[in-house]
Amino acid sequence: MELKNKKLTDDVFSAIQQEVLGQWPTGQDVNFDDGVAFHKASTKQPFAKKLADADRDGTTLIQPRAGVALPDLLIELLGYLETEGEADLLPTTIDSYTRHNRYNEADTGIAESKRLNRSMLNGFPVVNFGVEICRKINTALKAPVQVRHGTPDARLLTEISMAGGFTSYEGGGISYNIPYSKSYPLDKSIIDWQYADRLLGLYAEAGVIINKEPFGPLTGTLVPPCISHAVAVIESLLAAEQGVMDITVGYGQCGNLVQDVAAIKSLRVITEEYLQKFGYSNVRVTTVLHQWMGGFPQDESKAFGVISWGAAAAALSNATKVIVKTPHEAMGIPTKEANAAGLKATKQLVQMLKDQNMLEDTRVIAESDMILQETRCLLDKTFELGGGDFAVGTVRAFEAGVLDIPFAPSRNNMGKLLPARDNTGAVRLLDCGNLPFSDEVKDFHRERMEERGRVEKRPVTFQMVVDDIYAIGKGHLVGRPK
Repeated sequence: MELKNKKLTDDVFSAIQQEVLGQWPTGQDVNFDDGVAFHKASTKQPFAKKLADADRDGTTLIQPRAGVALPDLLIELLGYLETEGEADLLPTTIDSYTRHNRYNEADTGIAESKRLNRSMLNGFPVVNFGVEICRKINTALKAPVQVRHGTPDARLLTEISMAGGFTSYEGGGISYNIPYSKSYPLDKSIIDWQYADRLLGLYAEAGVIINKEPFGPLTGTLVPPCISHAVAVIESLLAAEQGVMDITVGYGQCGNLVQDVAAIKSLRVITEEYLQKFGYSNVRVTTVLHQWMGGFPQDESKAFGVISWGAAAAALSNATKVIVKTPHEAMGIPTKEANAAGLKATKQLVQMLKDQNMLEDTRVIAESDMILQETRCLLDKTFELGGGDFAVGTVRAFEAGVLDIPFAPSRNNMGKLLPARDNTGAVRLLDCGNLPFSDEVKDFHRERMEERGRVEKRPVTFQMVVDDIYAIGKGHLVGRPK
């Protein structure tokens, strides 16, 4: 199929659907009309409605990450996080085998999990269990549940998830390829995600609004806001073309409070600006801040400090929701108790700060203006490279380094961009690579990095990047020399 940003016709979608649903036996249980009827019969508030209400009220909702291999264990875990952890929204994190469409190996993991009565997979294998089990999970829980994964080709997963009653879906053809896969072709993942987005669009046309969330943090390591913003906007535009009507754009906390608040502020502005610009005025936009995605302290008390800082950034930026980390981040898979503890710490902060924000702070406004200027450069050049088509332009932009995600494993990514922190801890660019910035923007980044070099009495080099990556785990934000 030719890559272009154009809504899939019914005939094209139906032809692909036959192939998709035939990939695994549970695909044969998918019936679109039955899926729509299940959603409409549910008395539970869907994800999109809960986000819209929170956005209207100025409330920041909290959501954990969680997923285990067996349905009953998943219901028990999510129920605990809902009641004891006070989670407003719930996840179903998908296992790694399913993310790579390796369903036979997921089957083996399920069998081993049943034998031991504990999860031997790092998430829930939706495709293997199928529609009815997904409905059982959604019916058993009061809070709406989102599917979170990391899949370049998520077509079958989308079909079963939507028919199974989940009301929010994460990912996109860029954000679930470049940071996750080494050699998956970018044009193919965009095409595959057009199918997934078109399915969400078909549900919307049938009166069922499914929330879509591009994955904001990308690699989660020193990602400048303009990079994650550009990806979020492009994935929003591609999804809107396929009929998606409710989008939550995200950002991974970088640690400098002014920059983080400015990032959430500018993210909503730039997403709504470009959706309006290209005629998608009926799409509702909300925001999510992901708490710190880098290395964590091993000490639980110190880890709670990192979690609480992320909660404060979410609340003070008036993010619609915040994805919560646990005090066991440095140790592996958290216990349900640790997961609940991170949620409760976050809930305390967002409730305390509900009536405060920093959106009109002059430093936030200045930072937001710079992020908007940078992001527009990336988006407009991508559109130009595509000859007026963002799907085509995205592939060409990555080939040219106009879009470049720091530390991504993908061969589609040029990898010339080199970020580091300035003297205040904000993420800047030590090397702008091939980003199409004006001289003014390049000078801004150079001056900020030189200022840090003067304070630390050392040259501006790659060593700063290395020091910054490990800093949080050592109790600091900026990786200062000893």
